[in-house]
Amino acid sequence: MTDQILKAAVLGASGYTGAETVRLLRNHPRVTPVAATGNSLAGKTLSDIFPHLRGKYDLDVIKAEDVNWDDVDVAFGCLPHGTSQDLIETLPSHVKVVDLSADYRFRDAKTYAGAYGRDHLSPERTANAVYGLSEIYADQMKGADLVACPGCYPTAVLLVLLPLMNPQLLDPDAIIIDAKTGVSGAGRGLKEGNLFCEAAEGVHAYGIGTHRHTPEIEQELRLKSGNDSIEVTFTPHLLPMTRGELVTCHVRGDVDAIHGALEAAYADQPFVHVLPLGSPPPDTRHVRGTNDCRIAVYPDRASGRVVILGVIDNLVKGSSGQAIQNFNLMMGWDQALGLDVLLPAFP
Repeated sequence: MTDQILKAAVLGASGYTGAETVRLLRNHPRVTPVAATGNSLAGKTLSDIFPHLRGKYDLDVIKAEDVNWDDVDVAFGCLPHGTSQDLIETLPSHVKVVDLSADYRFRDAKTYAGAYGRDHLSPERTANAVYGLSEIYADQMKGADLVACPGCYPTAVLLVLLPLMNPQLLDPDAIIIDAKTGVSGAGRGLKEGNLFCEAAEGVHAYGIGTHRHTPEIEQELRLKSGNDSIEVTFTPHLLPMTRGELVTCHVRGDVDAIHGALEAAYADQPFVHVLPLGSPPPDTRHVRGTNDCRIAVYPDRASGRVVILGVIDNLVKGSSGQAIQNFNLMMGWDQALGLDVLLPAFP
């Protein structure tokens, strides 16, 4: 199986993450999409929906029930939260799954239900799914049948914070996260807050104190540290740009120890780059269109406090790119396969 071109179904290909997954698979030498689903737009081609794919992938968009699963090796689940598990739980056992929704990210199905407002169809399966933060859980992914990709905010936040949790190099009771993302992070559905006149020329916070990525972040910090009481203050903001994400983590600790731990953690990683101390702050434009994450560490003027920045492209490292990186790891391939060709689209 590993010596042939594997065939992929992209579930929910009519959304931004689905289209981005298809776009990125164009560069992959060992995987090709053979099916693209989108129930409400079935009958169109992908290039009808996304003209930028014309001449690259002109797959017909079909309903999920019309996929020939005997001809599919892997399913990339790009469906909305809640909808994804409804389909994934019906797939034949030979199909590997890389799910980009939240449906399998939580070890505890009750936590999932509290965050997303519905019960899980398979509490045992979500408890055993591999959490797909590539740089942290690579070993667990090899040979896995189901990997649950993190949310875009947790990806950036956890890449910054997890290497500092064991040994613990920061005060676990004083973690404040300020996060900002582009409008594509909200998906392609029509929402009043995403209209140009609502989102342009301004910045606003949302989900203050209640955002559903908070329990996902806390789950991973608690697991890594062994401290089940960790809570974070997490406040996301919507920026008037298409893609890109910046997280600013305010912590208590030693700036040199924190920087050294991050450098050591990612020294051999192809996509996470820790900038030298004193570097200019990373910009979302520096990673646009790539699977990269850039991290920078700064001392705060307040004694004992440290500011850590992380930037990613929310649609690539925060979504579709990490999904492909995870599938590479599941198959035992080079994790950068098909992704190391991506250069930032700057300016």
